[in-house]
Amino acid sequence: MPTCILAGGLCAVSGMLPDVDSDSGRPLRESLAFAAAVVPMMLVDRLIKFNVPTETIVLAGAFAYLVIRFGTAALLKRLTVHRGMFHSVPAAIIFGELAFLLASGDNVYLRYYKAGGVTLGYLSHLLLDEFYSIGMQRGQVRLKKSFGTALKIFGHGFVPNVATYALLALFTTIAVNEPGWMNAAYQRHNDQVERFAARFNESQTDPAASPDAGNETSNDSSLESAKKSLANPGSWFK
Repeated sequence: MPTCILAGGLCAVSGMLPDVDSDSGRPLRESLAFAAAVVPMMLVDRLIKFNVPTETIVLAGAFAYLVIRFGTAALLKRLTVHRGMFHSVPAAIIFGELAFLLASGDNVYLRYYKAGGVTLGYLSHLLLDEFYSIGMQRGQVRLKKSFGTALKIFGHGFVPNVATYALLALFTTIAVNEPGWMNAAYQRHNDQVERFAARFNESQTDPAASPDAGNETSNDSSLESAKKSLANPGSWFK
């Protein structure tokens, strides 16, 4: 149920994303404020799996908030125009891939589900823009000048098209390979913790003690001590 609620919320909020290039600035401000609050929380689980200290997680979250809230806003205002490539199908796919990369959890299908919510919300905005560009006048269908500028594959500018499809290729490559990369990274991290725990256990073992006595308890406590030591390198020198 929480996953469904989260995916529905992401779908609703992502409906504002195409208008971050709006001249009024309000959609940009509201969308980035939401993203700046949610993105750091979505990264917490990944950092915890690598035994990152709590203080570092807080600092990383604050840094991510400032970058998204202010740095990204300034960049978008400078580089985007209204009804540009933000109003396009490739942009909807890119934001879905970003949501997939930010979503955490071992179940990759739940991550697809959340990413699909973002893409669906984004596309719904583009579809509504196209519907509103169709009007009726004296019983005849009239198309506004904006018709075809929202749900498009290519824009008018060469550079925006190249930049958009380059980002699409980049994020598609990362999204396809990310589960395997992260599993390998987690495995290397766990192997490092276990090796460190083994060395730590050897240094703490009493040579006169029986090798079988309390072995399981000793290994568990050593593993926890190793994780804490890896998470706090400063303790190595105490």
